[in-house]
Amino acid sequence: MILVALYVLLSQSPAPSTAAPAPAASGYVPQRVYDTRRAAFTDFETMLADLAGAGVILVGEQHDDPNTHRLEAAVLEGLARRRVPVVLSLEMFERDVQHTLDAYLAGTVPEEEFLKGSRPWPRYATDYRALVEIARAHSWPVLAANVPRRIAADVAKSGRTAVDALGSADRPLAARDLQCPRDPYFDRFAKEMASHRKAGAPGSADDAATERYYWAQCLKDETMAESIAGAVAKLDGRPGPVVHVTGAFHSDFGAGTAERVRRRLEGRRVAVMSIVPVENLDTVVPGDEDRRRADYLVYTIR
Repeated sequence: MILVALYVLLSQSPAPSTAAPAPAASGYVPQRVYDTRRAAFTDFETMLADLAGAGVILVGEQHDDPNTHRLEAAVLEGLARRRVPVVLSLEMFERDVQHTLDAYLAGTVPEEEFLKGSRPWPRYATDYRALVEIARAHSWPVLAANVPRRIAADVAKSGRTAVDALGSADRPLAARDLQCPRDPYFDRFAKEMASHRKAGAPGSADDAATERYYWAQCLKDETMAESIAGAVAKLDGRPGPVVHVTGAFHSDFGAGTAERVRRRLEGRRVAVMSIVPVENLDTVVPGDEDRRRADYLVYTIR
């Protein structure tokens, strides 16, 4: 389910990844690319040639799909082939570990120390290490874009008041401007929460819980968007996109993080790409809902 990652990240602090680092994925990944603006299938390289000119590229992923992560690496490798300077932004790292991430990228701390100090997601070695290593090889900045999960967890328990109660040390770790209206994004979130209630998921007992969890979701969106906008500002007009990797729920339909980035970067192109695992690539026909999901749909084998 789309919200599984939200429940996991709000309810626990995953142990640092201790698995042996996996090499960057290479080789062909089965996929078909659909350009929703042209309402036609295209190819991966044509998509990358277009996205290279965007100010921000939001890559919506399915967290638990291996081919999704291989395609994310292929996006970065494709931009590198085009000599496009990239800022890599990740939902998977939180603002308070930026210094540790920067130290690893600069080569001043070993990977083991970096992992101990940065709270990587449990499957970092297989899912996200390749992205960080591509950025490191090309001397690209990597942005720890997300709000710390302990703050998001407090918001899930108490709502907006938890943000208002943040002290001076923690307040910069969360977005300053928070706009969390009851809009179609909220409706989609509430529908997912309702499906968790039916399944007996913990923490989803009533509408009040939905409201609190939505504030946590919104805080994540606003914080990631603020981080991305800040990175664009530091580029000071220089070419090259900020590529933000995130769960697809945060970017699909131009909502969530995507809407909040556009609010902060009016006039800049913010492109959305959604990776969609399917059972059979040969029979894929994008329906009306998929056509509204993103600028590009990248279907891959589940």
